[in-house]
Amino acid sequence: MDMRVFGIIVGAVIMASGLWGCSEPAADEELVVYTSRNDHLIKPVFDAYTEATGVRIRYITDNAAALTARLQAEGERSPADMLITVDAGNLWNAAEKGLLSPVESEVLSNNVPAALTDPKKQWYGLTVRARTLVYSRDRVQPSELSTYENLADPQWKGRLCLRTSKKVYNQSLVATMIERQGKEKTEEIVRGWVANLATDVFSNDTALMEAIVAGQCDVGIVNTYYYGRMKRDNPQLPLELFWANQDTSGVHVNISGAGVTVNAPHPEKAKDLLEWLTQPAAQELLADRNLEYPVNASVKPPEEVRSWGEFKADDLNVSVAGALQVEAVKLMDRAGYR
Repeated sequence: MDMRVFGIIVGAVIMASGLWGCSEPAADEELVVYTSRNDHLIKPVFDAYTEATGVRIRYITDNAAALTARLQAEGERSPADMLITVDAGNLWNAAEKGLLSPVESEVLSNNVPAALTDPKKQWYGLTVRARTLVYSRDRVQPSELSTYENLADPQWKGRLCLRTSKKVYNQSLVATMIERQGKEKTEEIVRGWVANLATDVFSNDTALMEAIVAGQCDVGIVNTYYYGRMKRDNPQLPLELFWANQDTSGVHVNISGAGVTVNAPHPEKAKDLLEWLTQPAAQELLADRNLEYPVNASVKPPEEVRSWGEFKADDLNVSVAGALQVEAVKLMDRAGYR
C-alpha cells in the first residue's frame, strides 16, 4: 500500500476515534445558559468553569421576564440547559410556569441553606443579596434607626427616599413583610412610608443614594452591593449602612440563583455546573464580582463586604418573595406606593 494513503487512513481513524490531541470538544460538551446577570459579572465565572472542566458555555443575556417568556415560547425545542437570574421572585415564577426541573443533589443540599433553596428543589441560591437601610452620616444618628417598619414613623416625615415599587427588589421585601406581619399591618406600614417620602420614588438604588448625599432625604432602603459600588468609587462617601430588624426578624435577604431547565438537552451536565457554582472557587468569583455574599457558609464574603459588619438575616424561605409577589404589588398599589 502507498505509504501516503496509509497515513491518510491512520489519520482518519485517529480523528474519528477522538484520539487526535488537537480536536475540538464534542458538540455535547457545550452548555447553553440563559442569564439575566450582566456579561462582566458572569463571563469570568463561565470561563473558569470551561478552564476547569473543558465544557464550553454559550450564554444569552436578557432580563428575567424576557428569558422566561423565551423559554415558554421555545418549549421542548429550547436549547437552554440552565436559567440564572436574580431575585427569588423571578425564579419562583419560572418554576410555577413549569420551566425548571427538580434537582436532587447532596452537594447542593450541603452547600446551599434550605432557606435559600426552592422547597421543591427546582432552583438554588448562588449568592445572597441583603436589602437594608442606608443613611446620611451627617444628618442621622444610628440610634434613631431600627426597623423597616419604623420608617413609617412620623419622625421620618420628609426624610425618606424609596426606589420605585415596580422593581422586584421592593416587591420581595413587601412580600416577606406580608408573611411576617399580615396584609393589614403591612399596608399600614407602606402607607406610612409613602406619607414620609421626601421626593418622588427613584428608578434605582444608586439614584436614591445620590439623593441622600445631595440632601434631598436622609434615609432609604437599598441592596448593599449598590452601596459597595459607590463606596468603591468614592471612599469618602458620607453614607452608612444600618442592619435593619436585628432585634426582630432580621435583615431582608434575597438571592441570585439558578435552576436546570425542564427541557435541558444536557440535564446531567447542567446539574454538574449548578453544583460547581456552589463550590468555593465559583462562590468567591460570584460574590467578589458584584460585592454580594456567598451562599456557601464555608466561603468568606469579599473583604469590602466583610468591612460592613455582620448581621442577622431573615430566615424565611426566600420562595415567599414569589408566592406573595402578586399580593405585594396589589398592596403597594392600594397604599399609593408607585
